[in-house]
Amino acid sequence: MKRQYDLSQLAWTVSGYTPHVWRFMRSMEVGGTPSAEIADVPARVPGSVQAALREAGIIPDWEIGMNSRACEWVENRHWVYRAKIPDEWLDTKATVSLHCQGLDYCGCILVNGREIAAFVGSHVPHVFDLTPHLQPADNVLQVVFELPPRWLGQFGYTSQMTEWKPRFNYTWDWVPRLVQVGMWDDLLLVATDGNEIQRIRCTTDADPHASTGILDLGGAVEGEAGQRVRVALIEGQELIRAEDYSIAEFEKGVHWESLPIELWWPNLEGGQALYHLGCELLDAQGDVLDAVIRRVGFKHVEWRPCEGARAEADPWICVVNGRPVFLQGVNFPPIRANYADLAYEDYRKRLQVYRDLGCNMLRLNACGFLENTWFYDLCDELGIMVWQEFPLTSSGIENWPPEDETSIEEMAQIAASFIERRQHHVSLTLWSGGNELQGDLEGRKTGGGKPCDATHPMLKRLKEVVEKLDPGRRYIPTSPSGPRASANPEEWGKGLHWDVHGPYVGSLSVEGWNEYWKHDDALFRSELCAAGASPASIIRQYRGDLGEFPATAENPYWGRPTNWWIDWPALAVQHGREPKDLEEYVQWSQARQAELLSVAVRSCKERFPGIGGVLLWTGHDTSPIPINTSILDFHGDPKPAALALAAIWRGNAQSSDLDRQAGERG
Repeated sequence: MKRQYDLSQLAWTVSGYTPHVWRFMRSMEVGGTPSAEIADVPARVPGSVQAALREAGIIPDWEIGMNSRACEWVENRHWVYRAKIPDEWLDTKATVSLHCQGLDYCGCILVNGREIAAFVGSHVPHVFDLTPHLQPADNVLQVVFELPPRWLGQFGYTSQMTEWKPRFNYTWDWVPRLVQVGMWDDLLLVATDGNEIQRIRCTTDADPHASTGILDLGGAVEGEAGQRVRVALIEGQELIRAEDYSIAEFEKGVHWESLPIELWWPNLEGGQALYHLGCELLDAQGDVLDAVIRRVGFKHVEWRPCEGARAEADPWICVVNGRPVFLQGVNFPPIRANYADLAYEDYRKRLQVYRDLGCNMLRLNACGFLENTWFYDLCDELGIMVWQEFPLTSSGIENWPPEDETSIEEMAQIAASFIERRQHHVSLTLWSGGNELQGDLEGRKTGGGKPCDATHPMLKRLKEVVEKLDPGRRYIPTSPSGPRASANPEEWGKGLHWDVHGPYVGSLSVEGWNEYWKHDDALFRSELCAAGASPASIIRQYRGDLGEFPATAENPYWGRPTNWWIDWPALAVQHGREPKDLEEYVQWSQARQAELLSVAVRSCKERFPGIGGVLLWTGHDTSPIPINTSILDFHGDPKPAALALAAIWRGNAQSSDLDRQAGERG
């Protein structure tokens, strides 16, 4: 029988060292840390080194003013997490392994002071066999994090970015540098007698005409002759179907159809029926040796051409359960740079707001990571479809993905892991090879402006992985995709704008913005934005000793981390003068954002089915920078733009919760 223990409940500490000093000092074997630069401090698992140091008073709150610069030294040390494994968890007859769902980024595992394995890569789980290294009692586990890559930030050369750690927290235009170190997902100790369900693959579909469900299930099982796998689909207390299979039959694959279920619908289109799928490994006497549970739903998705599109254009009308659905929502950035320290409530608050606003799709951009299971569980419950990208993103100077065989296979393994861990979620709707990857086989690195396609060897390989492991779901090589990365007004009417990014307002006046949308012919818009200031209360709370006003590029606070989004000049032109104080500036800025985004989203929605949908960049603030393109602020509350968009997304049926929030902000 398999037993599983959550290591988050242990008393962890973390200590910091000048690189490799911990290796040099033999006293580590008995748990001492006399050579530590930072002696043991309490630490949470999952959790980041940065959060442990902040709570211990060793580093300041990096969200305040320019404090993030005073925290950058953390990434230049080695960090040793340490905890004692309870004796009662260990069985001398069992195989004991350590399952790490998220290690960020590289290092090694020590048991009783002896190095037993190394790891590298934030995007894939790691499993280590501890059995040969355990002693009868008083076992000490250490997880050591070594130096992360020096630079993976927003700017650089994509073809040279071949270290697979989330790139966004190296600095992006919406978050300053905070290179997370630590454990960002579950850490488990698993003891087994050799009988276990090792892997599960599960996908669902539906027959929308008959309103019945389709289930495909399989996996890998370690067991003995005579053992069986029982599969059961349950709604609440009601058993819908149950069958027993031999291990060989289960591994070959189980296919169920005509299941009497309720269809899962996107937000505003219907309900979100969810079911529990249980897989139990049974011995010859029928006793349970291992069990795995997945929560599933049933929907059917087709993609059809937009009305008036050229014959060769990609299809961008999403048809869910036979009903064309306009895709509306936002890009969902990581909630915090130190995402290892997030809680369920952080996700629930924001996702419920997106649901109440009327969003039915969120795009997970490639600069981030495979979101926590909380995110997917909540999207399943709230009816929010997910566009998931693999972690391969542009770098501005050059946007051509790596094409060496090692990088291609490493990314293929990451993609396979993403699929295995998330494909059972009914909210998952679309896979994308990456973000803003550009070039072509002829121009290669100089082919700016043209999105990459599946002729690129990396993106071709990712397509093969999706087609093999998740063939029922759509894959696109990158976003934007098609002949053009952005829509050029000089090319309206030529059928060249399929999935495009932008506009990002820039120097466009309100009048120019309105004129732009009168002629739009894009088939899908997966990014567009307009900037709006944070509430004055947030600006004051996080400015530190920096000046809060004026909101100009010359003010250091407003240039953090970039000054791209400062709208002071445009507001001065629009109003015929400069704002007199912070409150007036914020009011003007937020009103302008609400107006511009309302024009764009309303224009797109009125063109449906000539366009499949529009997703805004971005949903919420990851860092409390004073101005950004988000429609939710750093605390997860709606800006005026969000409330204005709700009237369009919901057809004027705003929820009472949003009305209440608007009233509370006055």
